[in-house]
Amino acid sequence: MLILTCPCCGVTAEETEFHPGGEAHVKRFGPGSNDDEFHSYLFEKVNPKGVHFERWRHANGCGKWFNAARCTVTLEVFGTYSAQTTEPPQDIKDKISAKRPGWSWREFA
Repeated sequence: MLILTCPCCGVTAEETEFHPGGEAHVKRFGPGSNDDEFHSYLFEKVNPKGVHFERWRHANGCGKWFNAARCTVTLEVFGTYSAQTTEPPQDIKDKISAKRPGWSWREFA
């Protein structure tokens, strides 16, 4: 089970208090986009084995969205941060790099 900390209200709880919202840092396409852009947004997900960045909502708390960096293999959570950022904070990138030598944010950007 994942233990997440909501960066908005500071509550640390099991994942059952939160609701997953898919991959973070994805360019979303909607009305006005062409068919290829919308198709890739809907169906072409990265879903890596290893480090993954996800959106979560504190459903049973403050109700706000945030991002989490975690490993899909070990379920280790490297940290959570505001959903209004374009990339993870440097301290989270450093934690990931310390445990995964050779890892680079550029793989996701």
